[in-house]
Amino acid sequence: MAKFTFEGQPRLRLLSNEEIEKIHDQALGILEKTGVKFDSEEALKILENHGAVVDYTKKVAKIPGKLVEKAIKSAPEEIKLYDREGHLAANLSGNNVYFDPGSCAIKMIESDGITTRSSQSYDLINISKVNDALDNLALQSSAVTPYDVPKVIGDSFRLYLLLKNSPKAIITGAFSVEGISKMRDMLAVVRGGYKELEDKPLAVFDICASPPLKWTNISAQNMIDCARYGLPQEFITMAMPGAASPATLAGSVLVQATETLSGLTLAQCTREGAPCIYGSAPVTFDMRHGTTPMSALEATMIGAAYVQMGKYYGLPTHTYAGLSDSKLVDIQAGLETAMSGIIAQLAGVNVISGAGILDFVGCFSLEKLVIDNEVCGMALRLNKGIDVNDETLAAELISELGPGGDYLLADHTLRWYKKEPYLPSKIIVRQSNSAWEADGSKGSFALAQERVRDILENHVPHQMKPEKEKELDHVVKGFMKEHGIKEIPNGPNM
Repeated sequence: MAKFTFEGQPRLRLLSNEEIEKIHDQALGILEKTGVKFDSEEALKILENHGAVVDYTKKVAKIPGKLVEKAIKSAPEEIKLYDREGHLAANLSGNNVYFDPGSCAIKMIESDGITTRSSQSYDLINISKVNDALDNLALQSSAVTPYDVPKVIGDSFRLYLLLKNSPKAIITGAFSVEGISKMRDMLAVVRGGYKELEDKPLAVFDICASPPLKWTNISAQNMIDCARYGLPQEFITMAMPGAASPATLAGSVLVQATETLSGLTLAQCTREGAPCIYGSAPVTFDMRHGTTPMSALEATMIGAAYVQMGKYYGLPTHTYAGLSDSKLVDIQAGLETAMSGIIAQLAGVNVISGAGILDFVGCFSLEKLVIDNEVCGMALRLNKGIDVNDETLAAELISELGPGGDYLLADHTLRWYKKEPYLPSKIIVRQSNSAWEADGSKGSFALAQERVRDILENHVPHQMKPEKEKELDHVVKGFMKEHGIKEIPNGPNM
């Protein structure tokens, strides 16, 4: 009898080893021959001091391949995040998968599922509170940009609201050159010191490239500051096929890899061993409408392939997925969210950002957030796979019960019927038709509305210690006073 073997991959792979190596070699060639623009004299000097060839007039650094590969080797393969209380929240390594809400939406969609308006600071408070109650979202994020907060303190105040309203670890980012330093001060207050913060990081900072092959002054300074302070940073490169990257998926992956490697090199030249995450926010460019769908299949494929490059380099990974470009929480939203989220999970992405997001990352829905929590739960169950051992195979039980056996009352069933499957909340309707009708014949959106109301009315996140809260308030009041800001109209009492 022939022996059959299975040599397939346990997870989704879109690139072969040979293709990965080819993309890597091409990226090194572009970095060395063409270079990347850094709109920061300090960044250019750091790179030049480590062997890059710099044109200060064009603000372009040509980075030798050996320097890039040294940077890859010096970056840590694992980043551990801790919650506000110091407990391990996420181990970003290997194929561990964690979900968080999408970031920086500028609008909220009301609970009616139709009306939209500009986002306010109380929206971020509500998002943080709802997210705190959702088990499948391990992290929280700067989900919206509050329009009632002056831009000059916008980045710091978003972090302040997150720290006050949930103990979960945070994905955030700075909008200004000095933003990282101020936000570090806030995090250090909560953690109990700068060294304590470095030992147990509470937040990851998104730093966005300006495609193609450019970093702004703000982004460059943020990279430098994160590296100096030992704060985890997440490079966010955005392929846009046909607009800011080649129209082909492979060419777009190459642009993203080149940009990320340049950022990684700057970070490692600033401080060897700086914690860095290989992240992305790929989109497609729909030539018919002039829009940038982030949940398009091709965008998700770029993200999955790009993450393979990150795994090749041995780095923690991130992408945007589990979101939708629909304007409503509708069938399109469910289709796009589930498809992109599952693809990202199968690719083994460590941080998947996008829950709650609609309309090209422009709008946030609390109802979608609680529905997406179920998508995340199913994806996490898939990520666990099937555990095969003597207990789970239950061969003795099968033999004992034999043909026509009744498993319903077996001890094995009692041990496993809750812990083997993912059991969704009532938002996912699995009742009989008669039971469903008796409960009011409600669909998932109506049930999500009820869940949001219940959380906002009854859920109380774990509170920060009063002395820490008082000190944090004092720091933020100092930032506000520095810029002549007396109060935030819709913000919390301070």
